[in-house]
Amino acid sequence: MLRLFLLGAVLYGAMFIYVWLASQWDERANSDAIVVLGAAHYNGRPSSVLRARLDHAAELYQEHRAPVVIVTGGMAEGDRVSEATVSQRYLVARGVPASAIVVQPVGRNTRESVASAAEWLHDRSLETVLLVSDPFHMARLTAEAHAHGLIAYTSPTRTSPISETEEWRRLAGEAIKVPVVWGRRVVGK
Repeated sequence: MLRLFLLGAVLYGAMFIYVWLASQWDERANSDAIVVLGAAHYNGRPSSVLRARLDHAAELYQEHRAPVVIVTGGMAEGDRVSEATVSQRYLVARGVPASAIVVQPVGRNTRESVASAAEWLHDRSLETVLLVSDPFHMARLTAEAHAHGLIAYTSPTRTSPISETEEWRRLAGEAIKVPVVWGRRVVGK
């Protein structure tokens, strides 16, 4: 039993290190699209977490990293507008042309949001994405993108309040979630 516990601890430790390393990478590769993962908003006003992601995506767009920005995120209970729609409005106000923003207003989690973006991309024979979210999210986000047939690069925001207050706790959770994504891919679900 002790050996099993030690093996589990070693595997978890290795996964934690992988997730932490992935949170540090900023590839900023030119891609077919920048994909921004949604986050909370309050009556149409993006939360500070969502603003950090969108500000970073706008910066990447201005650097000509991709011709389009795909914004994701559905509606939580009580919402009148989707995270994706709030994101579109914010980006337009920051100078990103509306014609360069693709709104994918479905998905209440990472898997659904990536699936939605992947469907849009595959319909246009596109496959490379520059993923934008919080640093802790990068390893799982990349795994989901690969599971949906995308070639993924990452560029995490460095201004999210999560990075200042919850980063280590979130990294610890992701060290469990990433193997789940890999496992789903192995069993074909």
